[in-house]
Parts: sequence; C-alpha cells; structure tokens
Amino acid sequence: MTGRRSAGRRSAGRRSAGRALGLTAAGLVAAAALLWWGSAAVWFAVHPPGRPVVELTGVQVSAAPGSTALLALAGVAGVIATAGPLRRGIGLLLGAAGVVVAVLMVRTVLGGVPAEARPAAAPGAVPAGAAPAVLPVEVGAASWLAVAGAVVLGAVGAFVALREPRLARLGARYDRDDARRVELDPDRAAWQQLDAGRDPTADPAFDAAVDQGEDPCDDKRSRAG
Repeated sequence: MTGRRSAGRRSAGRRSAGRALGLTAAGLVAAAALLWWGSAAVWFAVHPPGRPVVELTGVQVSAAPGSTALLALAGVAGVIATAGPLRRGIGLLLGAAGVVVAVLMVRTVLGGVPAEARPAAAPGAVPAGAAPAVLPVEVGAASWLAVAGAVVLGAVGAFVALREPRLARLGARYDRDDARRVELDPDRAAWQQLDAGRDPTADPAFDAAVDQGEDPCDDKRSRAG
C-alpha cells in the first residue's frame, strides 16, 4: 500500500511539473503574440495642419516589440530543452527583457510621437526642433498590447527563474526508465561495475541486482520435478 501511494505521488508530481512547463510555454507564446500584434497595430494617429491623418504603427515607432517577440519565441525552445542553472539564466534574461521593454513602451505611449518618428508622421510639416505638442496626436488603444506582452514576458521569466525545479525536464522520464532497466539487468550491471573499475562479485549492490534477475533454469527444474 505504501509503495502504491509513493508511486501515485510521484506520478502526480510528474503531471504537475508537465502542466507547469506547458503553461510556461503557453505564456511565452502569448507574450510573443501580444508583442507582435502590438508592433503591427496603430500606436499614434497624427493630425498635421491641412494634411490627411497619418497613422504610425508600432514598427514605425520602435523596433523593440518585434525583436522582443522573437526573443519570447526563442525562449520557448530554451525553457523546454534546458534545465537547472541554464534554465534559470534563460528565465532571468526573459524576465529582464520583459521589464525593460514594458517600461520603454509605457514611456513611449505616454510621451507621444518620438522625435525620430515625426518626419514619417508629417514630412515637412514639423519645424526643426519643434515640440511634440505642435501636432495633435491620438494614442491608439492597441499600443497597450505591446505593453501587456512585455508584462507577460516578464512574469513568465520570473516564474522560470524562481520556480525552475517545479518544471518538467526533457528526458527525465527516459533516464529513470533506463536506470530501472539497468537495475533489473544483472549482465548490464556487471559491465557497468567493470567499467567503473570495481569487482562486481564483491559488490553487494550487484548481488542484489542479480537476485532480482530471473534464472531460466528454474522453469526447467520445476518442470522436471
């Protein structure tokens, strides 16, 4: 009964770790999608005097959302394929990138059209050195998609960095199954003992592994009897 309960707890723990890893990957994909859509959306609608309205997308205003979206997608592969300190390092990188980009995007949205984007908004209509208030500007609500994506990226990166042991590890199940097969295979255990420079006949652990193996002669003896 105790063995069944232990096996049940281990199985539940593996399922929980698998769900945590799946949610982490989904969060990174969601962050990438929000950043990408935000970069393609209209951030500012500029009304130059006597000219048609000019719309500026996130790509025209800043390259940060698009490049950070690619970073988030790369983070999916990095988090799934790694473990331990390397995975924590990836989490720290993703979290820091999310925080920096979120702050940068909030400042950009609240600060109006950046100076480098004004010529694209109204070529020839803005005097050199003019303040942003010269042109009436409407801020698009879609610009906050990029901010939301950066916030999600920062949260997921922080989770990976702080809760890395709770995430499933690729190949861990196969490692356990292989170790179990070694334990039940006395011939393989003997070769591993010899490779390690030990005498398998003098190793109690090897003797236990041999005891767990089946002797094909037992069936013959029982049938003969």
